[in-house]
Amino acid sequence: MMTARTWVSIATSLDGFIAGEDDDLSWLPGPDSSGDDGGFGPFLGQIGALLMGRRTRDVASGFEGPWPYGTLPVLVATHHPLPPGHASSRDVADPIASLVRQGLAAAGGKDLCLDGGGIIRQALDGGLFDELVVTFVPCILGRGIPLFAGVASRSSLTCSGHRLLSGGMLQGTYVPIGGEATGGSGPAHPKG
Repeated sequence: MMTARTWVSIATSLDGFIAGEDDDLSWLPGPDSSGDDGGFGPFLGQIGALLMGRRTRDVASGFEGPWPYGTLPVLVATHHPLPPGHASSRDVADPIASLVRQGLAAAGGKDLCLDGGGIIRQALDGGLFDELVVTFVPCILGRGIPLFAGVASRSSLTCSGHRLLSGGMLQGTYVPIGGEATGGSGPAHPKG
């Protein structure tokens, strides 16, 4: 029996930004004309819960259409109560190790995915992830919200796999040195 994993799946520009200025995500590709969502549907099927920061939740709430995560449990790290609107999301406020434990419990034996720059950086600093999936989108933003700026300590990783996606995107899967990837990969982009 496989143990539930904690992993990160995030898209970044070639110059390392996860969002442009003012949380702009217009540079991320959406589903193509064939309806290919870059793996977002299968991604949701293999995880049991998401742990994200408040800013990420607020940006996702602004996407056109329905809440992209459906009924999937979404734990939102925040010190302020969430506004009503998404029954599947709830606010949590604890140190990152406790948040990851709560996320794994909410995932009910399935994997937990971490989302949002702050949460990802805290998990890296705490060694609290099994796998890091980064999708490099072939564009250069010049400025915005950096993915790894602010990590407090070095993390040594090894590439356990990669694949070329539509639109020239490259997805790499990384595991901590001494860790072992147990399969699966996240979406090419967070937009559905």
